[in-house]
Amino acid sequence: MWRNELRIDPAPALLSADNQAIRYFVERDVLQEDVGPVENLRELPDALKIVRKQRGNGSWSYPGSNKSNVPEFNYDLLETYRQMSILIDKYGFNKEYVSIRKGAEYLFSCQTEEGDFRGILGTQYIPYYMGIIMEYLIKAGYGEDNRIRCGFDWLLSKRQDDGGWLIPLQTLKSKPREIWSSPPVEPDRSKPFSHLATGMVLRAFAVHDTYCHNEEAIRAAELLKERMFKPDKYNDRRTSDYWTKFQYPFWWPNILTALDSFSLMGFSKDDPHVQHALLWFIENQQDDGLWKTGYENKKDIVKPRDKEAQLWVGLAVCRVLRQYMG
Repeated sequence: MWRNELRIDPAPALLSADNQAIRYFVERDVLQEDVGPVENLRELPDALKIVRKQRGNGSWSYPGSNKSNVPEFNYDLLETYRQMSILIDKYGFNKEYVSIRKGAEYLFSCQTEEGDFRGILGTQYIPYYMGIIMEYLIKAGYGEDNRIRCGFDWLLSKRQDDGGWLIPLQTLKSKPREIWSSPPVEPDRSKPFSHLATGMVLRAFAVHDTYCHNEEAIRAAELLKERMFKPDKYNDRRTSDYWTKFQYPFWWPNILTALDSFSLMGFSKDDPHVQHALLWFIENQQDDGLWKTGYENKKDIVKPRDKEAQLWVGLAVCRVLRQYMG
């Protein structure tokens, strides 16, 4: 039913993918066919390649050169989250697998006694990254782990007066070099929320069976709905065009990640803000049935990497449309 709402059926374009994992999820989630257990994807060469690069302590090594420039930053925490998100979202891994258990324990080793995950910005608070790290730990099967509950307690304790979240460093006019090893900057509760931070934090709440109904999280989701298609209050990814830049696995907030969270938190397609975002996808579908990610080459030359990114994003769009309209 939901595919009839679109100008072009996206299924043929999605099924043309060379990537076996994409075709599997299209057949399972878009066409609703019986395609066998997801465990079959875990033996694909690309998945095994990621697993082989995992280090003995459970982490993956960040490949960039910034590690030596800012030694206080734990970029391996960032890379471990990123690789686990690929294994979980693209290949169906969970904590039944040793690589995920080892990776999870490495992530948890970066959790402080206060309950927050820390290291990507040195000693400073990272509620936005914490939200998506917790999201994947919950997806992997750690939702009932007491360390996750401690994380939720910490996030709820750091909300702004308006009910959303921000990155405390966003409120500073300057960031001296020594700040990365100094005591964490506390959030100025009087400042307006950041939709960058709030959108990423809410994803942890949205994927949890209990916390998706949390009253404070629902209030923050209401704030985020009203901010869609508008600029953020702070400089990080501030302009409104970031709302229509998409990645998969999800990373930065956009209307697709927001719609996914809203659906899991109980908002319906009758909500006017949800309707507005759904209509954007209906009106901006390409002639091939897919959607631009917003990160393609400006000369409209679609490289193979861009096409695969469009296919993954197209799959995610279809899942969201089905959640609301199916």
